[in-house]
Amino acid sequence: MSTPTKAEVVIGVSLPGLRSPGVGFEAPFEMLEACHERVQRMLDLLNRLRKHVAKNGCDAQAVDAAVDVMRYFDLAAPLHHQDEELHIFPAAMAMCNDHLDLLILRLRQEHLRMENLWGEVRQALARVAQEDANTKSPFSQAELADMDAFISIYKDHIRSEEGLVFPEARRALKPEQMSVISREMIRRRGGEVSV
Repeated sequence: MSTPTKAEVVIGVSLPGLRSPGVGFEAPFEMLEACHERVQRMLDLLNRLRKHVAKNGCDAQAVDAAVDVMRYFDLAAPLHHQDEELHIFPAAMAMCNDHLDLLILRLRQEHLRMENLWGEVRQALARVAQEDANTKSPFSQAELADMDAFISIYKDHIRSEEGLVFPEARRALKPEQMSVISREMIRRRGGEVSV
């Protein structure tokens, strides 16, 4: 099970039990769903960080939270999107369903939109991470709007993937294809793959 970060505990993010506590890359869909849970936790932390900074300024807890959120969306989120783009979306599109194809096109566009929004959100978080205790509320209205958009698009995106795309991709993939996906996910993360 994923343990909460120090910032999640201090800032007070509610940590629901993970649906897939001990999942590994041998179960790609379960791993992707576990990643979605982690995304939700980081989005909750971002939201609570905003409130914390407005009340307490850029204190040590705010710095820890900003660093945690940046680390996750800098490192794990791009790999997660790559997993979906390379393996899940093509498998779902193989089902030849026009409605699903349009949804996947939208999801791909959302990946790009999230990446662009992340650049804006990250700049604001980087200022918090520099721990300027004299700054009571370092976020501009535009930055807060970017954070709102980032949180909203991710939450809708996850619902569409888990509710529609993942089930279809699961149906399309054979066990040997799932093994290949598992090995490639591990390799992209710098892990060793035993053959």
